[in-house]
Amino acid sequence: MADIRFDGKVAIVTGAGGGLGREHALELARRGAKVVVNDLGGAVDGSGGSSEAAAKVVAEIKAAGGEAIANGSSVTDDAGVALMVKQAMDAWGRVDILVNGIGGGAGTALYPAEEYPKPEWDRILDLNLTTALLVSQAAARAMIAGGRGGSVLNISSVRGQLGIDAGYAAYVAAKGAMDALTRQHATEWAKHGIRVNAISPTFVRTEQAASLLAQPGFYDNLVSRIPLRRIADPDDLVGALLFFCSDASSFVTGQILTLDGGLTATQ
Repeated sequence: MADIRFDGKVAIVTGAGGGLGREHALELARRGAKVVVNDLGGAVDGSGGSSEAAAKVVAEIKAAGGEAIANGSSVTDDAGVALMVKQAMDAWGRVDILVNGIGGGAGTALYPAEEYPKPEWDRILDLNLTTALLVSQAAARAMIAGGRGGSVLNISSVRGQLGIDAGYAAYVAAKGAMDALTRQHATEWAKHGIRVNAISPTFVRTEQAASLLAQPGFYDNLVSRIPLRRIADPDDLVGALLFFCSDASSFVTGQILTLDGGLTATQ
């Protein structure tokens, strides 16, 4: 892994203002990639340009000697996505890597399956599936036009494979569909040299998960079902990121790698 470099490559990382997305953007930049850091946090209207969250990550990258630009586009609509990809093309003339890092929100929309409200269903699917669809389409068009191939990495979840009796119907459906979409995009875009894969972690220690992890008994109950007896730290996902985004995985596409400390092995 120490030898993996992305010099001359351009990466787009969505949801990169914090959590996993921030770690992924920083790691790609450390290894020579020029990075579009997308995050809606602090953006005025989601119409593009910078955002406070993205700008902070860009400042970190530049302070370490890397190249990056901040983008505050909403990626739930075609116009925002097109603007983000255009920003990469205008700055550096290419797109080589896409990390679809926007998602989550499951804990904010827990309802019995028989009563799941459609507005919440739509919101969770938009956040966890539609964003990946729209950004992948736009990035793939740029990759196809460039004729150099590329790599798309979707951030899925173990919940795409396992149900849970806790009101997660929309989230589970979105991540299961993302896994299927990963395989479909890999199949269709292979002829263009574009590889599409996904990583599927269980709980990762991020700010987004902090409130759930702080609930009495939640962590102990969670790790009791994980053979490695802990949840993931953001660094635990870096190896998979580097593998899938680099030529180390040049013959790998359409795969979903589960990063769960052995959880699914026990199911």
